[in-house]
Order: sequence, then structure tokens, then C-alpha cells
Amino acid sequence: MQSTSPDHVPGHDAQERAGQASGDAAQRLSWDDLRIIKTLSESGSRAVAASKLGINVSTVSRRVALAEAALGVTLFDRRRAGYRLTAEGLELRALCERVELDVVSVARRVSRGLHGPLGTLRITTSDSLLLYFLTPIIADFKARNAAVAVEVLVGNGALNLARDESDIAFRATRRPSESLVGRKLATIAWAPYGCATQFGRKVPAADGLYDRAWVSYAGQLSGLKASQYVERRVASGSISYRSDSVAAVSAAIAAGLGLGFLPCMLGDIMPGLVRVGPVVPELRDELWLLTHPDIRRSRRVQAFMSFCAAAVAERKALIEGREPVGGA
Repeated sequence: MQSTSPDHVPGHDAQERAGQASGDAAQRLSWDDLRIIKTLSESGSRAVAASKLGINVSTVSRRVALAEAALGVTLFDRRRAGYRLTAEGLELRALCERVELDVVSVARRVSRGLHGPLGTLRITTSDSLLLYFLTPIIADFKARNAAVAVEVLVGNGALNLARDESDIAFRATRRPSESLVGRKLATIAWAPYGCATQFGRKVPAADGLYDRAWVSYAGQLSGLKASQYVERRVASGSISYRSDSVAAVSAAIAAGLGLGFLPCMLGDIMPGLVRVGPVVPELRDELWLLTHPDIRRSRRVQAFMSFCAAAVAERKALIEGREPVGGA
């Protein structure tokens, strides 16, 4: 009869071996395996995943099968509609996302001390901020930093700087992401504008302002305070045009489709527009310049943020609606 020591627990050796095997299996998974699993989970299609990764469909199938064999679990349900993650697959997907952020973070920390103000600087902003205001600032920055290539991504939604989608965000917001660092540059004033050819000589009377045709905002911008302000004061039949783009609304106003609210930093400098009423304090917003903590010490990021902050400070009166406004 086999004797056992006081410290020996029956079955413990088997559990330990199983745990070691599981650990060994996890160690055999490479970052490429995790990328394939993550990309397949996003697309649901082997062909789409293979195209995004630049590999063969058979490679996708083989690597997923090997990962499942190594872990001893099924990561995907294979359905006619495509590949769908199982509960175990969802757990591994969460791991993939954590590893991805770690890889991006480490790469940034390693590279930020090696490069001067050169390379590609990616900026995300909205069309209205870019159109007449930010583009001249970028041009002046480029004139002083020829080695920096600038890439601008336009959109009203917030890009995920943590996932390396952009380096700097130039945003109108009162709630900047807590995961980002930066500074508030100014308070953005909003006022009503009209077509300069219609109102260049005589602005409409204040008591009849909201009886006229108006343009307003839709889609992602329907939650703007300016949109809600107009909706409460203008009959729905008098709002002749809506758009999810501030730049498009400004163009509609200039084309004579109706009056509309714009940030003064756009309305006061865009050709074809004239301010037809005072700044409305309750519509004020904030202008922020933001970046991710991992790259805030990058020389090109620091160079642009310092340059941009100084340039914006010189135009603060425009942004806050305090510059004298004349006819077109």
C-alpha cells in the first residue's frame, strides 16, 4: 500500500500538471495569434480577416484551430452568418485588447525619446474647426517644421487616441476624456448668422428673428445646445435644412437657405456670412487641445501643442465672439 506524506493531497499532482499544461498552452500563443483572433472576431469572416492582416484564409483557419487546441476550448461558433465568439472567446478577446494597448504604450515610450520633431503627426478634429481656423495654424507650423508630415482625420466622433488612431485631438467639448491630457484653450461663443447678400446691409429685427427660415443640426450633432435652442424657438416647418456637419450648415446659411447658429470662430471669418444677432451665452462651448499620456513628451507632439496654444491665444477674441463684426 502506497504511503502518503502529511503534505501530500490526493489528486493535487494531477491538478498541478493540468495547471502547468494550461500555462504552457497560454505561453505558446503569440501576439500574431491574438491579432488573428481579434480581427476575426471583429469581422466575423475569415476572408475579411485575412485581407486585413495580409495573410491567407487558410492561415487564419489554421492559427485559430491551433489556438483552440492549445487552450483546450472553442473560441468561435462557426455559423452560416459568420464566426461568433463563444464565452471563452470573449475572455480571450478582452486579453487581446489589453495586450494591444500595452504594445502601443510600450512602443510609444521607447520611440518618443529617439525622435526629434519629425515623422507624421496625426490630428483629429471637426470639419468646422479645421476649415478656416486650424488649417492656417497647421500651415504656419509646417513652415517652421518641414520634417513633420501632418495627417488630419476629420470627424465629429471622438477617436480613440489610446489605440494609436491619432496623436492630437483639437476638439470643441465640455467633457474631454479623462484618459487624455491637455489644456483648455478658450471658450467658444455661438451666435446667429445669415446670408451676407440678404442681410449685409440690414440685420433682421430681434423680435422677428425666429419667424424666419432656419437651418439646424441632425444626426450626431442633434444634441448640440444650438440645435435644441433653435428647436424650442422655431416652428418645425420653418427649419428648412439640417445636417450633421457644422461646415455644411455654414454653407447652407451662406447659400441663403436660412438663418443658423454657428461658432463665432467660423461664422465671423467665413465668406458670405454675417452675424444677425448677439452671442448667446448659454450656447458656449470649450476648445481643448488633447493628447495621450504615453506620447505627450514626443517632440513633435510637444512642438505642435505649444505652437497651436500660442496661435489660438492670439485669436482668442475671435473664438470668444469679441472681435468687431462688420458687414460682408
